[in-house]
Amino acid sequence: MKIAVLGAGAGGASAVAELSDNGHTTRLWSRSADTLKPFVDASGINYQGVLGSGKAAPETISADLEAVLNGADGVLVCLPTLAHAGLAALLADIEANSLPVVLNPGHTGGVFAFRKVFADRGLAPPPTAEFSTLTYVARMTSADTVNTTGAASHVWVSALAGDESALELAQALYPAAKPARNVLATALANVNMVLHPPGAILGASWVEATNGDFTFYVQGLSGGVGRVMEALDSERLAVASAFDLDLPDLFTEMQAIGTIDTAADGTAGLAAAVRDGTANRNIKAPGSLAHRYYVEDFFYGVRPFLALARIARVDVPVARSLMTLAETMVDPDGQIEGRSAAAMGIAGIDKNGLLELVGP
Repeated sequence: MKIAVLGAGAGGASAVAELSDNGHTTRLWSRSADTLKPFVDASGINYQGVLGSGKAAPETISADLEAVLNGADGVLVCLPTLAHAGLAALLADIEANSLPVVLNPGHTGGVFAFRKVFADRGLAPPPTAEFSTLTYVARMTSADTVNTTGAASHVWVSALAGDESALELAQALYPAAKPARNVLATALANVNMVLHPPGAILGASWVEATNGDFTFYVQGLSGGVGRVMEALDSERLAVASAFDLDLPDLFTEMQAIGTIDTAADGTAGLAAAVRDGTANRNIKAPGSLAHRYYVEDFFYGVRPFLALARIARVDVPVARSLMTLAETMVDPDGQIEGRSAAAMGIAGIDKNGLLELVGP
């Protein structure tokens, strides 16, 4: 298939490498020509890590969105969730709503927020599916080289009724993708919403003092941080249960994805298992409070989770407390709407209405 990969960061670069190796033709887009220039100069993307090593050469590398979409069979969005609404607006502006879209990842409420942008413009949204988490752990080691230290061996995918073509595209591109019951299941299986916020808040002074010069998942993940993470995960599972969803806990989910080693001892605790995981072991902490672990994982992760918890009528004091601290530290003037209930198009809806929307 010919796939338009939208997003030229580490996730998009990894996707180009894997999809190309699997026989697909890729077309790479970023709104920043400066981001794309190193790939153009190198005639492709150099990659290393768990996907092997080599150079993947997209058929097209361009900041012209229409040119990249032209002739594509589907669209794979590998952008931070905070960029989804902006991308949806660009697609809506050119009325590009016929190709199936896969959000890699959608995280919490991705399908809702993406589709709302089209609806607000009076357009039918494209068939859209979402992964619960990014299918890669990866970092750019230079402007034209990606190091992929983890590739998901299991990831949840879902779509709303009528969007089966997007679901089929997701599974064709990623055999590791397993259909979830509905988009609430993928929304509540957002690993980063539980994995990042406790360490980000409790390690904020260390982040600011050292510009993130420590390993986030090892040095920054003490037993106390791990206990907060476990409490937050319990709240996530309680909200899922209120929607009649039986989701795995974070340990089990990360082990299925591959970011906790398969031989990890669950009795040693979540923090120990994450610290020992090879995929995340060497990843540095955020360099500032402007990092996506703060902006994305709180305002586009915890905030929509709180909206779902309110609809489910489940009290989530740990999540609420972490969000309050993030708002105070990161957005004291209240300028970041993030993925609010209004942004997802579910403001004012009750539990039964939401369940009717997402289907059985």
